[in-house]
Amino acid sequence: MRCLVTGASGFVGSALVPKLLARGHHVVILVRHSSDLTLLEPYLPQLDLLYGDLLHFGTQSLPQEINLGKLDAVFHLAWFGVTAEFRNDPDQIRTNLVATLELWNSAKKAGCRIWIGLGSQAEYGRVDHVLREDTPTAPVTAYGVAKLAAGLTTAKMSEICGMRHVWLRLLSAYGPGDDERHMIPSVIQAFLARRRPALTLGEQMWDYIYVDDVAEALCAVLETETSGIYNLGSGSAITLRTVVEKIRDLIDPCLSIGFGEIPYRPDQVMFLEADISNLCAATSWQPKTSLVEGLTQTIAWTRKRIPLSETR
Repeated sequence: MRCLVTGASGFVGSALVPKLLARGHHVVILVRHSSDLTLLEPYLPQLDLLYGDLLHFGTQSLPQEINLGKLDAVFHLAWFGVTAEFRNDPDQIRTNLVATLELWNSAKKAGCRIWIGLGSQAEYGRVDHVLREDTPTAPVTAYGVAKLAAGLTTAKMSEICGMRHVWLRLLSAYGPGDDERHMIPSVIQAFLARRRPALTLGEQMWDYIYVDDVAEALCAVLETETSGIYNLGSGSAITLRTVVEKIRDLIDPCLSIGFGEIPYRPDQVMFLEADISNLCAATSWQPKTSLVEGLTQTIAWTRKRIPLSETR
């Protein structure tokens, strides 16, 4: 299939692209001229690059820059404002929803038959029980509202025109290429630099899934005839304290940890766990990477990218 991937240079996209190539798919990526393609560098000779800014999709002065050609499928992973400081940015809704709808319209004109979008657990809001696909959606951030709106709108438009539509609500992904401001990469970097990370008490229970397992799930929904909304996680929650202690033990068990040095936020999410049984049943996909294996690979990847002087 000829597949377009937006957000291909990012965390999840850079894990997805090589898996699509390995399966024999023709991969097209939409990138800005300013995009950092470091994570995709080994695969660039095998990719078709289209240059354009998704945030201005449909309004560019050079139509040839956004000519998608003939498409079979779209993986829409690009998103403005993923990190915490942008979660309630007013542009979350305006920018992301307009960009998503413009992309969907262009994909339809290109003959796209399959739309696969990456949603978020933020669409559910704060809950204290295992998330199922029928859990009521009550997002409390602009990010969650925008993700919910994008998923519902593209689902309805796809239904009207007969396009297969899949929306995966992702929980907490980790692995090589993750934003260094997120908890796992920031703790890894602190320990490698022999620093004591300042943290909350770490009683939160979150569902962490390794990024390669996320990419495998995306491939699985492409290659089966399933459609609809699915939760995407490991299916098992673990305390952040345990995660941090495992990272410490893999690097140096003698290092100290600053648990309780940071207070919980007033809106702190204390529990996140996905019921992934529907996705597993629909695709035969299963997460394969254990937490220790995923953390080991992430630590090794991080070591290679930190100057030696910073790890002593």
